[in-house]
Amino acid sequence: MSQSTAPRAFITGCAGTFFTPDEVDFLREAAPWGLILFRRNIEAPAQVAALVNAFRAIVGREDAPVLIDQEGGRVQRLGPPHWPVYPPAEVFAHRAEAGDPQAAATAARLGARLMATDLAAVGINVDCVPCADLRLPEGHGIIGDRAYGSTPVQVAALARAAAEGLMSGGVLPVLKHIPGHGRARADSHESLPVVETSRAELEATDFEPFRLLADLPLGMTAHVVYTAIDPDRPATTSKRVIDEIIRGHIGFDGALMSDDLSMGALAGSLASRAEASFAAGCDLALHCNGRIDEMREVASRSPVLEGEAARRCAAALARIAPVEEMVLSEARARFSDMIAAS
Repeated sequence: MSQSTAPRAFITGCAGTFFTPDEVDFLREAAPWGLILFRRNIEAPAQVAALVNAFRAIVGREDAPVLIDQEGGRVQRLGPPHWPVYPPAEVFAHRAEAGDPQAAATAARLGARLMATDLAAVGINVDCVPCADLRLPEGHGIIGDRAYGSTPVQVAALARAAAEGLMSGGVLPVLKHIPGHGRARADSHESLPVVETSRAELEATDFEPFRLLADLPLGMTAHVVYTAIDPDRPATTSKRVIDEIIRGHIGFDGALMSDDLSMGALAGSLASRAEASFAAGCDLALHCNGRIDEMREVASRSPVLEGEAARRCAAALARIAPVEEMVLSEARARFSDMIAAS
């Protein structure tokens, strides 16, 4: 393992199923806090485990976070033939809305626990789940069936169950998309959503699930403008939204990462996007597409992780707990029965 250096405050992607020599040099020099994987990076369990181990060896930190978006449904990076298919959050929402919220939460917790088993087996220790955005009639379909429902209490209960399931399997959850993407009428991957709802209504609805989940260790911002709070900047680059809403009203004190800086919602160079996210109060910049020129640009504006950001990141990693034992075959059969009953 290489000599460990203090990490820089960003999370990077990579282009393929192994690191190229240029990527190795970049990772060694830039020392990102974490790595995020996508389907382009995944072939088989042994290959994923080798990629994860290689990242940690290059950056010289055995606990370096490796992230993935493994929600189930449309957003599942590990899938057949090597990994099971998991249902979207909407399945648990329907069970709760049908009058059995306790069974819905039990199923959400067990499903997340099983996903954690899959992830931990290849060394992935952070899952970008739960999505605590509300499903609202006016919202864009980018959230859609990824939501645990349309009411704050139900969403918070099911999202917490999923988070607890992940943590019981040794994987950290990421609360997203703070302070709420459900009312957005555009897909922030493509363009900048603008929400014109009053602050009072947002605090009572969209922001409320996040307030109820504010104790979770990691969070991801929304690339959404809330005109009642900051009409000029999306949450990711708005100091007002982060200070007044995310850290203030919601009370989130976990490590806060931006959503992917390469998404279409943001304008300007990657360097300016990174600078703006840090100036607003993000602890970590997230860059996902694996293009090394962009990776270098984000790294060039990412500070060494220190101060409150370092404290929050260390506190998050400290919450990786010993795995609770279970009989995997029995748990998978029980989960299948639960889903069939939904």
